[in-house]
Amino acid sequence: MRRPTLEFLQTEAGSGLVLGLAALAGIVAANSSLAWAYFGFIHAPFTIQFGPLRQTASVLDWVKEGLMAVFFLVVGLELKYEVLKGELANPRRLAVPIIAAIAGMIVPALIYLAINAGHPHIPGAWATPTATDIAFAMAALAASSRRLPSSLRVFLLTLAVVDDMGAVGLIGILFSHNLQVWPLAGVGLTLAALAGIGRWRSAPFLAYGIGIALVWLFSIRSGAATSLTAVLAAMTVPIGPHKRAKDGMLQQTMQSLHPYVAYFVLPLFAFVSVGFSFKGLSLSVLERPALLGIFAGLFLGKQIGVFGAALLATTLKFGRKPTGATWLEIYGVSLLCGVGFTMSLFIGSLAFAQDDAAGQADVRIGVVLASLLSGALGMSVLAWAGTLRPDPAQGDGT
Repeated sequence: MRRPTLEFLQTEAGSGLVLGLAALAGIVAANSSLAWAYFGFIHAPFTIQFGPLRQTASVLDWVKEGLMAVFFLVVGLELKYEVLKGELANPRRLAVPIIAAIAGMIVPALIYLAINAGHPHIPGAWATPTATDIAFAMAALAASSRRLPSSLRVFLLTLAVVDDMGAVGLIGILFSHNLQVWPLAGVGLTLAALAGIGRWRSAPFLAYGIGIALVWLFSIRSGAATSLTAVLAAMTVPIGPHKRAKDGMLQQTMQSLHPYVAYFVLPLFAFVSVGFSFKGLSLSVLERPALLGIFAGLFLGKQIGVFGAALLATTLKFGRKPTGATWLEIYGVSLLCGVGFTMSLFIGSLAFAQDDAAGQADVRIGVVLASLLSGALGMSVLAWAGTLRPDPAQGDGT
């Protein structure tokens, strides 16, 4: 029997190395003799025409608003599965990771706002340090130690799912601007049509493909966040049996899209989004309030919020900590939650105008530094915690 959640973890964790290499390539390209080609490529205008609809934007914008919509479609499919049949379907197992995830979003935002309180044009990026990158976090956890209990993976997955739900909601609320009524109505009508198709057990895949493409096109024209509408489109995909899909339409769609998202969409987004120049940089950049707020929010806020809430929720008996896990291991996972990377880069790129070079640089530098430090320290703590456990390969010695 296939297990979509397990396959999701394996695919996302396996893509962590590719994602890291793509990010490294972007940073190297932005600081090499090919910097002119790199920045020329990501800012080059590109036109897409679909019938009477014609839209021109930079390569960076198309990746952010176009290809990343596919990523959020997969996120939506995973959210629906987890709520109906996965980890989020059992309320008794959810209390501690859900409380920890919520605190892990609130505390980084508060830290960012506290640092930027005296700068009226900067606090709008407070949502940037609230997100966790599931691909990097799961890859780091998998690489840390083979002695860690499997409950930690479930704990981190649940955290990440709730975090994704919060991030998508924030994107939809904060970054949908100048909404156009008629294209927005088109989004609503197409979603309604998709929901109707979902009741047709033998509906062809092409019908869903066309419908989801129309939702995306109408979203672009309406000014609505394509990430939010992609998640809404995912919610219309049926999870039950389907004549054209052995494991159901939702599972088959999720399994089909995962490799493309994990090994193409996210690495490409990392490559075009993370590049920043080291020229002229010094330790004084950490004094820039936006950069400092993002860095402190991710590195300090995530670990304080997640670990503190998990400890408090367990002490007050709202729920139980992951089975068999120690508090040192939970702290290590809390550190990994500070790896914001793709999700934080995405939110931060929306928070600052594309022509705000300083703001965009603050996002990239703050997110990359915090993610690297959180990942390295989290893996070190988990590796140390693993050495305190008996090696399962040696058995019990009897």
